[in-house]
Amino acid sequence: MFASLEIDTMNKSEKFDESLQELAKFAKAISHPARLAILQYLAETRTCISGDISEFLPLSRTTVSQHLKELRDLGLIHGEIDGLRVNYCLCSSTIDMYTKLFDNFFEPIKLVDVDCSVDSHCVSK
Repeated sequence: MFASLEIDTMNKSEKFDESLQELAKFAKAISHPARLAILQYLAETRTCISGDISEFLPLSRTTVSQHLKELRDLGLIHGEIDGLRVNYCLCSSTIDMYTKLFDNFFEPIKLVDVDCSVDSHCVSK
């Protein structure tokens, strides 16, 4: 009985606004330091990378491939096969879309003037 109850309550994300669902997907995709490092590396090189990105990260090739897949699945990067190599590029339009969603989400939150530091008790300023 409990197993079916858990399955019913475990994933309720579809009940939330579509923009919140998209933000959650984005946050999940960038929630690992390796994926952030991959995005940062591609941005710093300012070009598409052909070859093995794992040479630049302290992870195995298999692990890097899994992280690349997560980024590709969300559309943050493109990986095009060129012979035996894959060319990885940032997808600026997708990155722009997600950063705008994040900005729109956090703008009203930043405007709230409440201090909840350790020394205070959530006081409006």
